[in-house]
Amino acid sequence: MFTGTAVFDLLLPGDSRSLKAKRSYVRPIVAALRRFEVSAAEVGALDLHGRAQLAVAVVAADTAHVREVLDSCERLVAARPEVELLSVRRRLYGVDDD
Repeated sequence: MFTGTAVFDLLLPGDSRSLKAKRSYVRPIVAALRRFEVSAAEVGALDLHGRAQLAVAVVAADTAHVREVLDSCERLVAARPEVELLSVRRRLYGVDDD
């Protein structure tokens, strides 16, 4: 069994000056990520209006599938024209990791 995580640091458009506006950008991205059968949530920069951190987690029987799913998630987020993907941090965990 292998698990993988990815944290996406996003820059939101200038019109996201309220938490309601921020949610209007974040919610559709999280919903789209969940179509890949991953756990997805906003995990950081919760009080910052122009930034967001989203995370995904996936569990699979082999590392190739974990990497494939994380690649797909990253492509989806990077392709969103309304946000700018600033960075991605990935981790892969196996049965021997502590």
